[in-house]
Amino acid sequence: MHALTFSRFGGPDVLEWTALPDLQPAPGIAVVRTHAIGLNFADIYRRQGRYHLAGSPPWIAGYEGAGEIIALDSSDVCDWRVGQRVAFADAPFANAEQVAVPLAKLIRLPDDIDYDTAAGLLLQGLTAQFLVEESYPVRAGDHVLVHAAAGGVGQLLVQLAKAKGAQVIALASSAEKRDAAITAGASHAIDSNDGWGARVRQLFPDGVDAVYDSIGRTLPESLALARVGGTVVFYGMAAGDPDPVDPRVLMDRSLTLVGGDLWNVLTSAEARQTRADRLFAAVRAGQLHLQIAARFALRDGAQAHGLLEGRGVTGKVLLIP
Repeated sequence: MHALTFSRFGGPDVLEWTALPDLQPAPGIAVVRTHAIGLNFADIYRRQGRYHLAGSPPWIAGYEGAGEIIALDSSDVCDWRVGQRVAFADAPFANAEQVAVPLAKLIRLPDDIDYDTAAGLLLQGLTAQFLVEESYPVRAGDHVLVHAAAGGVGQLLVQLAKAKGAQVIALASSAEKRDAAITAGASHAIDSNDGWGARVRQLFPDGVDAVYDSIGRTLPESLALARVGGTVVFYGMAAGDPDPVDPRVLMDRSLTLVGGDLWNVLTSAEARQTRADRLFAAVRAGQLHLQIAARFALRDGAQAHGLLEGRGVTGKVLLIP
């Protein structure tokens, strides 16, 4: 098989198309031939050396993909079978033609969900679903502010919140991205460059019911824009760690600050399948649409990394083996 690997940290040019031995199944581990792989910023951070990497080079990034099972260990007594269509959201070394996936992390694909949709939707879609259902359960009539609303999670957050009857205020940095947020269902799209807080206050002087903040450094302003009794969901640090929050800020206006991390709830095979099935149902019902920005051959992964890293893309980037 081949994989997209890197043996040193740096820009996209460190990525190499490398021949490796075919994978073999092991007890509790299936070998999946990938048909589509989702590219995420975490893959870029690993290539740059910003995340800890176990083992020795060459390293393989990637966690999200879809394909078919091509090998199972003979000792496994399970419901899985060779040839079955599957996907996964959290199995390492996914930027390869073959991936070793623990059986507990496999997700069955319905016949009407194609490989591209599954590989592009699961990681960010499951995150968005968790954020609007559990971190802050969005209700009909809510006014919800979403940072980075044209990003991967952001666009799905907008759609899922709208499906629950909320009015969504989208923050995005360019006209193109604001247009994408409106297309996704936002009622308002606001320039997220300097002065964004004042622009939100002009529309909602009393604040909004909930703010979804994946930026980090914007947390104080997000708290200030929540209404009395409102909620801020903090789930990312795209611009760096936030400053510490004085608990009196929460007390004085009865605010709730919630952390959102999918991995606290995606803890079993049943949870993965149940949540994924609800996500697929939302796609089927037309409540959720995945915007695929670009597809690249896996061997051309350096080009895909460069496109995503430049932050000029709106939608999901896929790698196709």
